[in-house]
Amino acid sequence: MATKHAALHALIEPVVTAMGFELWGVDHLSQGKHSRLVIYIERESGVSVDDCADISRQVSAVLDVEDPIPGEYRLEVSSPGMARPLYTLDHFTRYIGHQAALKLRIPFDGRRKFSGLIAGVEEDEVLLHMDGEEFCFPIESIDQATIVPQFDD
Repeated sequence: MATKHAALHALIEPVVTAMGFELWGVDHLSQGKHSRLVIYIERESGVSVDDCADISRQVSAVLDVEDPIPGEYRLEVSSPGMARPLYTLDHFTRYIGHQAALKLRIPFDGRRKFSGLIAGVEEDEVLLHMDGEEFCFPIESIDQATIVPQFDD
């Protein structure tokens, strides 16, 4: 986890946890002079729009005091949704048997994008089964990962 990302996570997590939610993940997306801070929250009973607004108000107050992001940014609070991003080994473990799309930081076998079934987690590696083969990707080599929603006909 990058230092800035870890600092944001550490700052936000106690607020989210105190309100009865799990901090699923944090994305800081720079877009020129404007950036977005996206906070994903999760709870077994689900996440409502009102929950997102409440968390946004509380986190915003902490961010105003701590000021961890220079310049302007837009704060967004959301449920991770069906095509949820995966950030940690625990996330991959929870979704063993589900389809996922991965984007690697550095190409492997000439490509950075892989899609397949999460077959497991071993130590610090994610096992992805695709096209009859199993690939092992160290968690730190994964730039982005999301669940690929499956819809039954």
